[in-house]
Amino acid sequence: MSRKTRPVSWIKAALKKFERFPEGAKSICLAALTIAAEGGRADIAKPIRGLGSGLFEIALPFKGDAFRVVYAVQLAEEIWVVHAFQKKSTQGIKTPQREIDLTKDRLKRLKEMLR
Repeated sequence: MSRKTRPVSWIKAALKKFERFPEGAKSICLAALTIAAEGGRADIAKPIRGLGSGLFEIALPFKGDAFRVVYAVQLAEEIWVVHAFQKKSTQGIKTPQREIDLTKDRLKRLKEMLR
C-alpha cells in the first residue's frame, strides 16, 4: 500500500516571503516540504513547542543567513505553510517573538477559514 502524498498549500503572505529566498534555500525547503507531504519529516524540520501540536519549523542555515518555513500538518487534508521568513536575529537559535505572534495569528485565521 502506498502512502498518499498530501498537497502543500500556502498562505499567500508566506509564499510571497518564500519567493524571496535564495534559489538554493528554496529548493532545500521545498525538498523538506515534499518529505512532509509524503508523511515523513526532514532532518531540518523540528516540532514547534507551545503553539499546539502538528506545527513544524524548517530551520535552514544557508550561506550565513537563517531561513525558516513554518508548516502545519494537522489542519486539513493538505499541509499548510503558514509562515516563511529570514531570521536576522542575533539572539541565537530562538525564533523572534514577532515571528511567533505572526504564526499564531495566521494559524488562528486559517483554522477559522477551514471550518
